[in-house]
Formats: sequence, C-alpha cells, structure tokens
Amino acid sequence: MAELKNRIDFVYIFDVQDGNPNGDPDAGNLPRVDAETGMGLVTDVCLKRKVRNYVQVAKELADGYDIFVKEKAVLNTEIDRAHDDSEVKAAKDKTEAARMFMCKNYYDIRTFGAVMTTGKNAGQVRGAVQLTFARSIDPVAAMEHSITRMAVTTEKEAEKQGGDNRTMGRKATVPYGLYVCHGFISANLAQQTGFDEDDLQLFWDALTGMFDCDRSAARGMMSPQKLIVFKHDSVLGNAPANKLFDLVEVKKTCDGAPRSFKDYEVTIAPCPFGGVTVEEKI
Repeated sequence: MAELKNRIDFVYIFDVQDGNPNGDPDAGNLPRVDAETGMGLVTDVCLKRKVRNYVQVAKELADGYDIFVKEKAVLNTEIDRAHDDSEVKAAKDKTEAARMFMCKNYYDIRTFGAVMTTGKNAGQVRGAVQLTFARSIDPVAAMEHSITRMAVTTEKEAEKQGGDNRTMGRKATVPYGLYVCHGFISANLAQQTGFDEDDLQLFWDALTGMFDCDRSAARGMMSPQKLIVFKHDSVLGNAPANKLFDLVEVKKTCDGAPRSFKDYEVTIAPCPFGGVTVEEKI
C-alpha cells in the first residue's frame, strides 16, 4: 500500500434527469434549492453516503474496508470493538490506539473522518477527503407530481372508498440539473489516517460508479459526467485550489432550458502553475 504524497484537488460534475437528487426533510422532501438564486443543491453528506454504499458493496466489508456510518449501525458498539482489541487494551494511550484501530479498519473514517467521543473515547479524526456542497450550474425547477397507487392500506379505507381502492401521493423531481462539486484531498491528513493510493483509487471508482449502485425511482437518472483531477507534486501543493477550479468552465450552449448534458460544454484552460498535472478521469 503506497503512501499518498501529493495534494489533490478535484472537480466532480454530475447530473440528474427527472429525479430528486437530494430531498430536504425540512421542505417536504422537495429537492434542495438555494432560496436566493434557485440553484439546486446536493449536500456533501449525501455524496459521502453514496461513496460509503459503493465501498460497502464493492468490498463486502472486508478487513480494512468496514463502514463506520452504515445503515442501522450503532456507532458506540463499533467504537467498543476498538477498545476490546488486545493491542488497544495493552496500549498506554488507549484513546490514540483506539483511534488508529478505527482508521485501520474503517474506510470511511480514514477517508472522511469521524467524531468518536460519544462513548468509550476513540478520539476524533480529520479525514483526508473533504467535499463541498454540489451546486447546479443553472436554476432548477423543483416540481411536484400527483401519483396514484391502485391499492389502500387498510380495510377501513377500502370500505370508505366503496372498493375503488386508490391512494393519492406526491413525488418531487427536478426535470434536469447539472451539478458541480469541489473536493480536496490532503496528503498530510492521509498520512495521519492511513488513507493510501489504493484507498484513493477506490474513491475514484466510487465517484465513477456509485450512482449505478444506488438507483431508485425517486432519484431518476443520476449520472457522473466529468471528474477533473488536479494533482500537485508536493504534500502542501503548488497552487491555490480556487485558482485551479477557475480553469474549469461549464457553459450552457442551448437557448432554452437545458434538459441533458449535451446542452452544456465543459472546457479546461491550460494550467499556468508549475508542479500541477491535470487529468480527466471521466
């Protein structure tokens, strides 16, 4: 397992068609929208959940690839596992030993970090990989649709409807939205958590394939469209991340409302900074 020795910044572009990429529970599960601009939003937490799900399926919770924050998990029970380990019990600094145990055994901890002070103390971890909210290039139209189920839940409902047995519901979608997320990978933090080159490749694989492992009728057609990686030749980096991100331009090419990725053009300007290489992984 090769140690990560390069700072990395990246731009991840994905889209959604006729689906809800990230519902807001405070707004009746409507797609998240910036109230001032109308731009669609997808939280970093939502994207991390999809990465976790991909890794869980791809690695089947193999040694070193368990997932700390997984469905129906009891986090303190997972932390207890660390303190039950014989090496942790024998350590002078049990909190630090438990922290390293968790980093070694849980992919999402060494990748995204975790707070593990909720029970037996396993410390806190700053993850090597950090993500921003994804924001749509153009305003999105959050829509609600009435839907009908040809069945009811109880006999009482059936009697009330005289056998018609219909249940009305609502479904929220975005007709189309192209979203841009920015990410940062710290080689310094990677060396502290054990996030290595193999973990990095698995992360790229997740960004490429996670939507195919997370299909649902509610999310419609979600697809990765571009993954642009800026790799520095040093731990601290050779250029500000924001200046690198400015090299990527996403421009609408159609006259009306965009309805597919073909309605956009993505260009990358030549990088003026030495010690930074640019790679398109999608």
